[in-house]
Amino acid sequence: MEVVIVKDAKAGGELIADGIADLLRRKPDALLGVATGSTPLPIYDALIAQVEAGSVDASRARIAQLDEYVGLPSGHPESYRSTVLRQVVEPLGLSPEAFMGPDGSAEDVLAACEAYDTALSTAGGVDLQILGIGTDGHIGFNEPCSSLASRTRIKTLTEQTRVDNARFFDNDIEQVPHHVITQGIGTILEARHLVLLATGEGKAEAVAQTVEGPVAALVPASALQLHPHATVVVDEAAASKLKLADYFRHTFANKPAWQGI
Repeated sequence: MEVVIVKDAKAGGELIADGIADLLRRKPDALLGVATGSTPLPIYDALIAQVEAGSVDASRARIAQLDEYVGLPSGHPESYRSTVLRQVVEPLGLSPEAFMGPDGSAEDVLAACEAYDTALSTAGGVDLQILGIGTDGHIGFNEPCSSLASRTRIKTLTEQTRVDNARFFDNDIEQVPHHVITQGIGTILEARHLVLLATGEGKAEAVAQTVEGPVAALVPASALQLHPHATVVVDEAAASKLKLADYFRHTFANKPAWQGI
């Protein structure tokens, strides 16, 4: 696992966008796994700016959704499908056919989970998966004590996660669904490169447990320690509880340019 400490969220977004741009130059039809929420927005903003400036061609990129609420009406503005289309697919100039995600409105949710897991494999697997982290250490919607071998499935959200996400529903927790479809940890770990961005002091404890704590289902993000190519990008606030912060700064400062992100 590589840990990169940056000045702020904007710098983190630019760094990760540079890595995605390098991937697209090597593999123009790369399958990019995207997360939602406020944390990854600087990544998308920086990547969109590069595309608009002509420094990278994303026209053949494909986009895969990480998770989805269960039960929201089709086209609901806060469904993750709508969010990804609005924040990533459309600004990059991609067609809806370049996008894939689970069907949270399906009558048979279990079948929808299995179908999406299969679809990811059929598409050749995710080349780079962007991840955020919850204050309780969850990734995707794999809440604490999720199986580290889990596949795409339905999960019940913790009350803390619903509280955290209420800001997207007019701060009304009653509007936040109780269930989601999420790629499981086992599914996430099959991506070729995992990139987690965390910003703010509120994520500091979760980051420390993820990076320096034991691999444990209680902190689902700690499973990134098992991945051969995982990058954790954090701002100074989110890095504030890392015991090895100075070492991480030193290793990144002396990283060979050819290694990339």
